[in-house]
Amino acid sequence: MTEKEKMVAGALYHPGDEELIEDSSRAQLFVHRYNQTTVEDRGLRRELLKTCLGSFGARSVIRPPFFIDYGYNLFIGDGVFLNYGCVLLDICAIRIGDRTQIGPGVQIYAADHPRDAASRNKGLECGRPVIIGRNTWIGGHAVILPGVTVEDDAIVGAGSVVTRDVPAGTTVSGNPAKPH
Repeated sequence: MTEKEKMVAGALYHPGDEELIEDSSRAQLFVHRYNQTTVEDRGLRRELLKTCLGSFGARSVIRPPFFIDYGYNLFIGDGVFLNYGCVLLDICAIRIGDRTQIGPGVQIYAADHPRDAASRNKGLECGRPVIIGRNTWIGGHAVILPGVTVEDDAIVGAGSVVTRDVPAGTTVSGNPAKPH
């Protein structure tokens, strides 16, 4: 397997691989260009998102600035809204379902690190996919950790740190986020 294939699969990989460095550089150029756009550039924004992201649904909106690692591991459904300042570390897939609303400053991490020091000392990294269901609301400055699934119709309170899966229709908040 290539380092890119390992990364996307969630296996240990070397982030300094030449192909990954090129992919990351391309994504950073995209982010810089996207974050320089204005509201008058709606058409350009949509075209940029369609070319960089894994998928970008109709009627979806991402307000700049926003930040990604690669883009091609980010799959956004129809009618999704991401407010200002979101960070999506898409080492593995991040999937966001239709009609989901994401507040300002939300951070979604598919990027992770090995728990054993020997692997970290070798410079290895890993990731775990994140799935956000349909019609979900994530309040401002919430953090969704690697490997978490937030199911359909769930609500994540502002400032929450989500460390575990959130069942459908459940409201969670706090650090760590817990159901109400």
